[in-house]
Amino acid sequence: MSNRLRIFLLLLLVLTPFSGAWAASSPWVQTEVGGIRLISAQNGVGEAERLAFGLEFSLKSDWKIYWRSPGDAGYPPKMDWKGSDNLAQMLVSWPAPERFTILGIETIGYKHEVVLPLEARLASPGQPLRLKLSLDVLACKDICIPVMAELALDLPKGPAGAALEAQRINQFTARVPGDGTGHGLSLIRAERLGDKTLIVEARADPPFEKPDLFVEGPEGFFFSAPKTTLEKRGQLARFEVGVVDAPKQGLAGAPLVITLADGKRGLEASLTPAEAQPAKPQMASLLGMIGLALLGGLILNLMPCVLPVLSLKIMSLIGHGGAERGQIRINFIASAMGILASFLILGLAAVGLKLTGNAVGWGLQFQEPLFLSFLATLVVLFAANMAGIFEIGIPHWLGGSGRALGHPHGLAQHFAAGMFATLLATPCSAPFLGTAVGFALAAGPLEILTVFLCLGLGMAGPYLAVAAWPQLAASLPRPGLWMVRLKQALSLALLATALWLLSVIEAQAGYFSALAVALLLLLTVAFLFLRQKLSIPAFGLAALLAALLAIPAPRLMPAPMPTTKASEAFWQPFDEAAIPGLVNGGKRVFVDVTADWCVTCQVNKRLVLNRDAVHALLTAPGTVAMKADWTKPNAAIGAYLAKFGRYGIPFNVVYGPGAPQGIALPELLSEEAVMAALKNASGH
Repeated sequence: MSNRLRIFLLLLLVLTPFSGAWAASSPWVQTEVGGIRLISAQNGVGEAERLAFGLEFSLKSDWKIYWRSPGDAGYPPKMDWKGSDNLAQMLVSWPAPERFTILGIETIGYKHEVVLPLEARLASPGQPLRLKLSLDVLACKDICIPVMAELALDLPKGPAGAALEAQRINQFTARVPGDGTGHGLSLIRAERLGDKTLIVEARADPPFEKPDLFVEGPEGFFFSAPKTTLEKRGQLARFEVGVVDAPKQGLAGAPLVITLADGKRGLEASLTPAEAQPAKPQMASLLGMIGLALLGGLILNLMPCVLPVLSLKIMSLIGHGGAERGQIRINFIASAMGILASFLILGLAAVGLKLTGNAVGWGLQFQEPLFLSFLATLVVLFAANMAGIFEIGIPHWLGGSGRALGHPHGLAQHFAAGMFATLLATPCSAPFLGTAVGFALAAGPLEILTVFLCLGLGMAGPYLAVAAWPQLAASLPRPGLWMVRLKQALSLALLATALWLLSVIEAQAGYFSALAVALLLLLTVAFLFLRQKLSIPAFGLAALLAALLAIPAPRLMPAPMPTTKASEAFWQPFDEAAIPGLVNGGKRVFVDVTADWCVTCQVNKRLVLNRDAVHALLTAPGTVAMKADWTKPNAAIGAYLAKFGRYGIPFNVVYGPGAPQGIALPELLSEEAVMAALKNASGH
């Protein structure tokens, strides 16, 4: 034997006892998506009852496998350990996953390399262990492939020394979410807002980098990706998670598992969320919202939806021409009180709906055909009265004749006028109004009532101004024939309002429902006319018949010109789940939340969205325009608005690579605002 061979054998004998770590793994099984193998943390069973193993995946570029809760599609790895010897039970741990979005579909899983830590419980400690695994795993890239693999690993009897793969297993075991203390993570609160929203807050030291939250619930629960807000320099994270689908009982009493992932660290907690208590707003915030509510209510007088009320305001003003200042003051105060009372009723209704877990929003009553029918009846009766078709006692406030001013019924009439003005104003969302209402509805009953009363006070501002300076009305000419003619002309505004209400009924309940309401209105007016046996002024009759004959127009008129259809064809139905995928693909998304009953929405459409410059941007390649139609009740649209703290429409948001969370636009759109938001959202 040569000297070199003797030296080599001597070194081998000397070094072998100190090399304690031997490889303990199954051979790699190579598949279309990458390699898979079983690895062991020890090279012998020793005397322990539990042993550590790992299922290792080495995936090719862009291939992914799924977490235990895969998201919108896919399934987690399925493991069958039948055929194993001396194995009583195998437990699987799941490292913190990642979220993937493909074509708007949210999935959760792993890419590149991952080891699923395994814990084997032996039937007979100290005896040899044979693991045999039949694996079914779904891997996805542009396509999805179910991969089947057969793996086996033998662990002999003997000392349980550390194997070379122990460090690899420990590396991924450290990524399995626990209570978070080892990673500087802690859960502050997890509460539910009603049955559709979960609020989670967590703290991190060092600060969060890219936190994500995964929520698992009982069978039948599906949750959206969280809306994440970082505060205090990244040390505080707030997650708002929507319930996409759930059993009838909702979140109340539902046990949940919450997994917080931030890079290679994580936290996991099992809990049943309690109902969130409304946060007590700071006095400065409340005072600020009161100011916005006053301003929003005042601006509401100038919004398009209150233009029909203009006839009431004009008649209320000119009806006091030549009257005593004291009478003018008290009558206008009565109108202001009617506005305040109606806003108080709206506030009380909002409190009641919120406490019972129902949807709350501004103008939602216009989603109900019965309410629209009631309002259309009132409007037609008032219009016919103003046109002189018949006279009715209490609603004489439309004319406001001099002889009614001092009558006790005069105050009731002016009070009712204020309430009616509020009814017609509610489908509008004025600047600042949406912010104030959103603040109120997210707070408690006291804040809701305070903000709603301030909205009413703002809207009642013009009436209170006349009450403070009654000479504004007293200086007008006394009522006479000129006022009768003006009343007949102004009745057209109310008739147009009735026609609009009938068109909304048609959109919600169908043509025949709208026709039935129209016939009912016609019969009611005819009955009141015949009952009082009054002559019919030609102007009033022509206006009323024109309005009634126009009702079948949507069915009887010719089809719109193809150019009109083409101008609307680019709008796609609203799909919130598709937005992240479109943005990740480099596209801009413009969302328009609208309704047939929202007059401000129609004004935005005509004056801004249909203008050539904006229309060209919305129809350009790389831009997707989505329309969320809230004409009828829609819980998904309501939940979407709530994510932005909004409870009324119009509402428009622009998404893009430069604004993945969206840029919210003001209630009243302008070409400049829309074009600037689209430019900023593009990210360049």
